[in-house]
Amino acid sequence: MRVTNKMLSNNFLRDMRNNLGNMKILQGQLTSGKEIRRPSDNPFKVARAMMLHTDINTNKQYNDNIKDTINWLDTTDTALNQAGNVLQRVRELMISSGNAAYGTNERSAIKDEINEKVGELAQILNTNFDGKYVFAGSRGTAKPLGTDKVQGNTELFLSDREGLRLTSDSEAEMLAKKLSVEISQGVTMEYNITAAELLKFTDEKGKEINLSEVFKNITTHLDSADTQESNKLVGEDLENITSAIGNLLKIRAEVGAKQNRMDSAKEKNEDESYNMTEILSQTEDIDITEKVMEYTTAQTVYMASLQTSAKVIQPSLIDYIR
Repeated sequence: MRVTNKMLSNNFLRDMRNNLGNMKILQGQLTSGKEIRRPSDNPFKVARAMMLHTDINTNKQYNDNIKDTINWLDTTDTALNQAGNVLQRVRELMISSGNAAYGTNERSAIKDEINEKVGELAQILNTNFDGKYVFAGSRGTAKPLGTDKVQGNTELFLSDREGLRLTSDSEAEMLAKKLSVEISQGVTMEYNITAAELLKFTDEKGKEINLSEVFKNITTHLDSADTQESNKLVGEDLENITSAIGNLLKIRAEVGAKQNRMDSAKEKNEDESYNMTEILSQTEDIDITEKVMEYTTAQTVYMASLQTSAKVIQPSLIDYIR
């Protein structure tokens, strides 16, 4: 086969285009820092990178959910601690009311302080976080508790959206409803405490106790001149308040357990995000040193091909004229 100058030129141009194309790919990788610039570069790696990006973004949302829930639980725990202090103070006042040396004035002062503590408890259980009432169940935009003055005493009650005594069954269900949050793929967790479970509960003996009624009985017995009624303060009423404190401590322990679980879930998700980010980097990021070496080699090949072609393809029309 006869080899012509045109064949040499065409082969030279084709090889030069290949060399320039290789340099272009390497230059693009160096400037972007990514192994893949288009899906056609490596469809398998592109699919894997997209899946990893999706998983990482999902994990970030889970972490945001967990952080918000931890803040919610911290607020709940603080409020429960304050509520426990209120109940403990009421218990101390009831014990002191059994002092035989106390007269009408002392008992009246105790009743006044307990009435203030009832109002304080309502304020605590109406704690608001991030625009939602913490103890209001799924009805987070309205206060769960209200107070009213009845014959000079403060009464505590579950309230409707208007702040009146609760009569609607649907709203009662909302106040008692648990909120849940997704903290991992397919894993949800209930995280809120409701005012309903703090006010109405069953003690260890199976006795149903309504804290609102307990406060009402306490103030009534403090007003009574009947010795038998007054004795209930350090008997039945004291036992009920002690049960309420025990119920609150049990609920607070549950909150603490949920906080621990959230901390563990946060740590787990952060580790997963770190691992997936590392895998993603291995999938789509370049090795700078390796790519610089490849680019330098490609550039050397390109320059060598230019010099070689200049020596091989020397004849021109002038050479034939001579």
